[in-house]
Amino acid sequence: MTIQTAFTYITGAIGDLYEEREAANIAHIVMESLTGMSKLDRIVNKTNLLTPEQNQRLKAAIEALLRKEPVQYITGSTWFYGMELNVNNQVLIPRPETEELVEWMVNDATGRSGLKILDVGTGSGAIPLALKRSLPDAAVMAIDISPGALEVASGNAAKWKLDVHFQQMDALDPLQLATLPNFDLVVSNPPYITQSEKTGMQEQVLAYEPSLALFVPDNDPLLFYRHIAQMAQQKLKAGGALYFEINEALGKEVVELLKALQFKEVILKQDMFGKDRMIKASI
Repeated sequence: MTIQTAFTYITGAIGDLYEEREAANIAHIVMESLTGMSKLDRIVNKTNLLTPEQNQRLKAAIEALLRKEPVQYITGSTWFYGMELNVNNQVLIPRPETEELVEWMVNDATGRSGLKILDVGTGSGAIPLALKRSLPDAAVMAIDISPGALEVASGNAAKWKLDVHFQQMDALDPLQLATLPNFDLVVSNPPYITQSEKTGMQEQVLAYEPSLALFVPDNDPLLFYRHIAQMAQQKLKAGGALYFEINEALGKEVVELLKALQFKEVILKQDMFGKDRMIKASI
């Protein structure tokens, strides 16, 4: 099978599951992973034959796609803030909206040196690694309850040669959080999808991404925001700031929570899609 035929084969196989543009994007990701070639290189070499090993991997990839497995888990990687990161089903696939949260923090921190930063619920390590790469003299720490997630995050730190300190910790355990040092900036993209919102979610997310990192109880949707904000009250230095990625439906509620905890200058910001997505609060 040639490179061009393989691309067409993928889009045809998954055409009933995805819109045409998304199917093409997925096919490009699979083909780049298979061949190691960029889109342009594949166009130039479209008549090149796949090796027997590549044909086997292609077959396995299509079978996984038909099971609605996310393509990032199939290839084992995704891009975030200019870095190719390893991902598997122990971690959420980083979203483009989260890059906007990182960009906000980087812009705010420009010109400041020696910052101490904490990321709560780090998953793949996307946020702290992007911050460390953009703010190389910052001391960056990240915590997560999942050993599997921390293994992925540590691997990504080694891959990019970035010095981030990872530690296993439960963000809902005040006694564990009390052992943390003080920080200038705290950031978190915590679980924020309520159980009742499951019905409107894609099967690819529900079946494959870790529920531990996604869901909160319907009767306490601010569970993680409250615990993390209470910790930040104690651990943020004077002039420090707390950043959250939020459920678009809970912007007002998170703002009210932070104001009730005596945070100042609480700013609610929309993402590229016009949805309430991130919050900054100063101490």
